[in-house]
Amino acid sequence: MELVEKILGLKRKRNAVILAHNYQTPAVQDIADYVGDSLGLSVQAAGTDAEVIVFCGVRFMAETAKILSPEKTVLLPDERAGCPMADMVTTDQLMALKAKHPEAKVLAYVNTSAQVKAECDLCCTSANAVSMVRDILKDEKEIIFIPDRHLADYVALETGREFIVWNGWCPTHAKILPEDIIREKELHPKAFVIAHPECPREVRSMADEVASTGGMCSYIREKDADEFIVATEVEIIHRLKKENPEKLFYPASRFAVCPNMKYTTLEKILWSLEDMTQEVHVDESVRIRARRSIGRMLSAGERQYGVI
Repeated sequence: MELVEKILGLKRKRNAVILAHNYQTPAVQDIADYVGDSLGLSVQAAGTDAEVIVFCGVRFMAETAKILSPEKTVLLPDERAGCPMADMVTTDQLMALKAKHPEAKVLAYVNTSAQVKAECDLCCTSANAVSMVRDILKDEKEIIFIPDRHLADYVALETGREFIVWNGWCPTHAKILPEDIIREKELHPKAFVIAHPECPREVRSMADEVASTGGMCSYIREKDADEFIVATEVEIIHRLKKENPEKLFYPASRFAVCPNMKYTTLEKILWSLEDMTQEVHVDESVRIRARRSIGRMLSAGERQYGVI
């Protein structure tokens, strides 16, 4: 409690807002002003009068917050908190692929670095990727989809489109296997299965619903059911239990843990606010171009944000 009180006191002193991704530990989620997915949190923070954003997530998320709020100081409590999937595509690699397909439009999942976003035409989230393809890119003959091959596969099945797909994936969602769903269904036969689009097709095909983290929260809140098997990172269950205390939740796999999300602790949040360290910077020329690709998505009227 003393640690929490110190953080809350410094938050007021710094005029800060604390954002926590759905995959953060329960202690970090509980101290945050807002808990959600990365883009939704960044948009929410941009609308506040806070001068400092403490982003409890991974680097690309903090970069997105800086892209949308360049006037605010953005802190990432642990600089080691990266995203393996975002690291699977570099600017040089993307430029080489674009050179091979000069007429193609590039659709980037928000799980990419600011530098990569700056070289893309449009961003998407796991919640709006289908609508971005179906509504905004419907007249494009070629689309490069980066970096997640599983999200690209999900969107392809939903839209009937073919993509030039980058071979990236989320190591955490890759830990969820079909046999995990089979096991949990045998243990909980009445439970509904809900899976994230980053899961492989074999897992998604066994789900009653495929949804982003934000979509999962909405679906479970509105669904007239008591039990759910959740195929995504395990920590989201903390939020689901808080919002639906009368319902039961079972992780599809207890091994579906993102280690990079766990770098953030209460102590590191305190230290970052005390010393104002681990500030995230985005080169202004990169920020402007990356903001353009995000802005095209936001201006399309989509407000159902959702990421990992």
